[in-house]
Amino acid sequence: MLKRLIDHHFKLTEHQTSVKTEVIAGITTFLTMAYIIFVNPSILSQTGMDYGAVFVATCVAAAVGCLIMGLWANYPIAQAPGMGLNAFFTYGVVLGMGYTWEAALGAVFFSGFIFFLLSVFRIREWIINSIPLSLRLGIAAGIGLFLAMIALKNAGIVVANEATYVSLGDLTEPSALYALLGFFAITAMAYLRVTGAVMIGILGVTALAMVLGHNEFGGLVSMPPSIAPTFMALDLAGAFDVAMLSVIFAFLFVDLFDTSGTLVGVAHKGGLLDKDGKLPRIGRAMMADSGASMAGAVLGTSTTTSYVESTAGIVSGGRTGLTAVVVAALFLISLFFAPLAGSIPSYATAGALLYVAVLMAGSLSHADWDDPTEAAPVLIAALAMPLTFSIAEGIALGFISFAAIKALSGRFKDLNPAVIVLALLFAAKFLFLS
Repeated sequence: MLKRLIDHHFKLTEHQTSVKTEVIAGITTFLTMAYIIFVNPSILSQTGMDYGAVFVATCVAAAVGCLIMGLWANYPIAQAPGMGLNAFFTYGVVLGMGYTWEAALGAVFFSGFIFFLLSVFRIREWIINSIPLSLRLGIAAGIGLFLAMIALKNAGIVVANEATYVSLGDLTEPSALYALLGFFAITAMAYLRVTGAVMIGILGVTALAMVLGHNEFGGLVSMPPSIAPTFMALDLAGAFDVAMLSVIFAFLFVDLFDTSGTLVGVAHKGGLLDKDGKLPRIGRAMMADSGASMAGAVLGTSTTTSYVESTAGIVSGGRTGLTAVVVAALFLISLFFAPLAGSIPSYATAGALLYVAVLMAGSLSHADWDDPTEAAPVLIAALAMPLTFSIAEGIALGFISFAAIKALSGRFKDLNPAVIVLALLFAAKFLFLS
């Protein structure tokens, strides 16, 4: 009876899959993205947020997103707090701009709510089609470079220098050596197609540091920590500040394009697109993503988004939402491994951040480098993010440069109303609100 209900709800027979295949696919996907359980609390706790509460919020927000995606949209696509957005939350909004983490959570909630409305009223396609491909490539690469800068800084590989702004740190320090070792090992394992390479790298470096006396073991399992310090702590009024509009837009913009690209890319890999190359039920998938972001903000974590690591599960045979449901269950089980998460040092996650940066920077290869009016905005958006230490500023400078260069080159046909309006708004912000 139960098997028949599962088959009917997830349409397993129609997708030529089975419960066993979907479970294996879910486990595979989880192993490739479980690093977020360790990385997200490590990053967000630097804002003053309680580490244990963020750990719980991360697991629960991921589970909520996966359940909505699996049970309602019926896609084998997992969700969790997104890399890049968590770094922007910490280093850009809180530590950089000086906002409280409560106000930053409010901005995440508003961005999720706007995303939800865009999905309900089907405006998302118009927005996606209005943004030039070159800007999307530059922004994706910029986020990767931003993560790389954070990873190198956290490991002490790149340090501040009054004369040159930055310089090489002491590579004989344990933190630098462990970070580099982790990065080398993760990259090699990824090339060899080892499932869970990122998580294995993080845990391997942590274990080695413990053996050599550079880290302490905090335990393996326990009851989940309290989520009270972050639950419902978001400051919606604080997010209404005028300067916060660019922050909300940055959260929204990155999540919108990250989710769209991930959904289409992963669905294409699994043969889930229709005969016209479109993704059926994309509205449900988008609403699942935006709903998870709002839930995550209430729980106490940065933007929740769809994970490209879901491809690993699809390659393993996952074709329905049952795969995502399995991932949700594993995130909930992870709640009992808080002591292990607390034992992970920042240099162990630095190597993982650097590897994720490599993947994201790969979008630069798709840019049209033969056309300077396309290439220049790509480079400006990509470089501005790590050099200004802000995803929002990188997005703004990318739009301004694209509009200005195209206009001065007489390439007005490449401009559309959305790009022009956004470029003018960003320029006004720099001129009058900075």
